[in-house]
Amino acid sequence: MTADHDTTDGHVTDHHTTDALGMVAGHGTAPGKAAGHGHGHGHGVSADADRKLLGGALALILAFMAAEVVVGFAAGSLALITDAAHMLTDAAAIALALIAIRLSARPPAGGYTYGLKRVEILSAQANGITLLLLAAFFVYESVNRMIHPPEVQGALVLITGVVGIVVNLIATWLISKANRSSLNVEGAFQHILNDLFAFVATAIAGLIVLLTGFARADAIAALIVAALMLKAGIGLVRDSGRIFLEAAPAGIDPAVVGAELCAVPGVVEVHDLHVWEITSGEPAASAHILVSEGLDCHLIRSQIETLLADRHHLTHSTLQVDHASGGVQDAHCSDAHGIVHRPIGITAAGKGPDPAIPNH
Repeated sequence: MTADHDTTDGHVTDHHTTDALGMVAGHGTAPGKAAGHGHGHGHGVSADADRKLLGGALALILAFMAAEVVVGFAAGSLALITDAAHMLTDAAAIALALIAIRLSARPPAGGYTYGLKRVEILSAQANGITLLLLAAFFVYESVNRMIHPPEVQGALVLITGVVGIVVNLIATWLISKANRSSLNVEGAFQHILNDLFAFVATAIAGLIVLLTGFARADAIAALIVAALMLKAGIGLVRDSGRIFLEAAPAGIDPAVVGAELCAVPGVVEVHDLHVWEITSGEPAASAHILVSEGLDCHLIRSQIETLLADRHHLTHSTLQVDHASGGVQDAHCSDAHGIVHRPIGITAAGKGPDPAIPNH
């Protein structure tokens, strides 16, 4: 196959659509390299290792949760029942994370050109929403118990809280060894970490009830747990929501990226610039680049890819690079998505600043 050539008003415009490997659409594939992006997105921990670590944590959580439910009702402790319910969501979060890891590892097929990678983000969002709902419920129950405190068996609460701390320390350690750059794994980790804090609060409450008889300490501990759940839930929902809405990854400002691309010698315009995350830890970018006529599009494209990778870790990029002409610029700028970036002093006609289009 050969590159397309469109002629507009006697000008020849070369279309070079590339990915981050530097391969040019329609120009074939280099020997020994598969077509497409072919990027590895490992984070130092394999999916198999993640599954084993999460599986170990799940077994611990389920075993202790069953015992805690029995003790919680026997002791009349809302803090223990709160912890047990939270551990149930921990177990669900870990199970969901395991399912998501398996599904996201499937290769792209059919209409799912990115595979099922965003199943991990669905898992993280489900974990976040669950934390928020549980936090609201336990705030309500805690307030009721502050007004009408029931009798609480402080010794049972204290003993169970101490055992819970040990169990959750082990589970937290296991999941901390997994790939936490995955928002999915981070969601499960936040569940377990919050449960660890919850057991610390529960043990303290049990000690206070045992020594002083102040039963409201149990409800106060439950309120502390609810606050921690609320904080973690908001963070997970916010971060997963940004990925679903295809917002730029944290720490990357598309306006800054556009300005940097325009600073590359020979670039006269950048539009349709998009920066997003396919899934957590896999940022991607695409843009339409116009360069001065007579320059080497391939060389400039290579310089831009290097800039994106070195400055912003954007190694997964798709760039369309064209030679600029009045007709090409006008046609694309009339329907560009987002800001049209041009070097200061350059316009579509090349005669000076255009106040209608922000310069960068």
